Amino acid sequence: MELVSPAGNVEKLIYAYRYGADAAYLGLAGFSLRARADNFSGEDYREVVPIKHETGRRLYCALNVYFHPPDLDRLKASLDYIALYPFDAFIISDLGVLPILKERFPEAHIHLSTQANCTNEEAARLYHSLGISRIVVARELSLDEIRRIKDAVPELEIEAFVHGAMCLAYSGRCFLSAWMADRRSGNRGDCAHSCRWEYRVLEERLRPGEYYPVFEGEGFSMILSSKDLCMFDHLDKMKEAGVDALKIEGRMKSVYYTAVVTRAYRKALDALSGIPVPDLHRYREDLFHVSHREYSTGFYFEKEGIAHPASEEVRPRHVFLGIVGHKAGEGLFSLDVRNRIRRGMCLEYVGPHIHALKDTSFRLLDEEGREVDSLSHNQRGFLKTDLPVEEGFLIRAAHPSSSTNGEAGKPARL
Repeated sequence: MELVSPAGNVEKLIYAYRYGADAAYLGLAGFSLRARADNFSGEDYREVVPIKHETGRRLYCALNVYFHPPDLDRLKASLDYIALYPFDAFIISDLGVLPILKERFPEAHIHLSTQANCTNEEAARLYHSLGISRIVVARELSLDEIRRIKDAVPELEIEAFVHGAMCLAYSGRCFLSAWMADRRSGNRGDCAHSCRWEYRVLEERLRPGEYYPVFEGEGFSMILSSKDLCMFDHLDKMKEAGVDALKIEGRMKSVYYTAVVTRAYRKALDALSGIPVPDLHRYREDLFHVSHREYSTGFYFEKEGIAHPASEEVRPRHVFLGIVGHKAGEGLFSLDVRNRIRRGMCLEYVGPHIHALKDTSFRLLDEEGREVDSLSHNQRGFLKTDLPVEEGFLIRAAHPSSSTNGEAGKPARL
């Protein structure tokens, strides 16, 4: 199965590939359902082209908003710009853009977005007849229903979400944000995540004074906030259902999230294919240590788990501190500092094939080469270590509140 990871910007694209993605998907400014991700525009293609060619991995472009007439005009005017990127496929929701893309990019594959909510084999067969080579199936499908689609149209590739945030609305078609957040429509890529807000249910019109008993804490509830998806323990069943590609959600999440979640699923897929993966459980634990809501298996098996709202967000167990930069000497590396690093901390270096190297004897140097007690975000400096770290390794440390981190490290199967 192909592993498809999110790339919200150039840096995340690099780390998606570096940490094990077979393919990455990105959005172009103005045409993506993640309008508040960094997205790609301007001269970004100059960085994307060599990354794509050096890695040889696949690259998909999400053009998955629903297009109003002026949007189609903008798309047509942008085709020459889009052609500057080495896209292997386009992910679309609106069939109105299909002939435009087919005419301009005849060699590119067309994938149907989950936003189009393909839920049965007859719809899948029709989409395939129109020239669509892959469908990202609706999130409301069970594995049995996915198997039925694959059996009916075996030549059609099936992509399914394996990890990340779920949406209250049917296949993400939600109007709540547009109603409540000054027309910020989720269907136009500008969701305010109103379903994550806290609510208190009041009385019904014909029953004044009768309050629905849906509340918690001080009287507010997150009844609209769905649990996150995590299928790490069930990749074999997804393969048996005929899934060809596994998709990780999260273009708006951090580069640290992109790296460690991609790495966990890469290791799981390697193990599934018979490649020995020592300490696989440690990579799995990272999924519980990144920021997330309570996990469930979505609709794949039964609906009971996803039917209950997420009661809280689980805080990350680790703080992302920075990235190891270029080698500047024996055991000496430049530092890209994202959060304050202090002498005496227990650093963990995270690599594509190294779970974590712990270091308490590192030294910090400023840009003049003088030893210092700490370096903060945006400060230039160097890291001196005796451990076998490499350029591009991520640096993290235990979160101060990790001892009360709820679900983190939970060993049970989902």
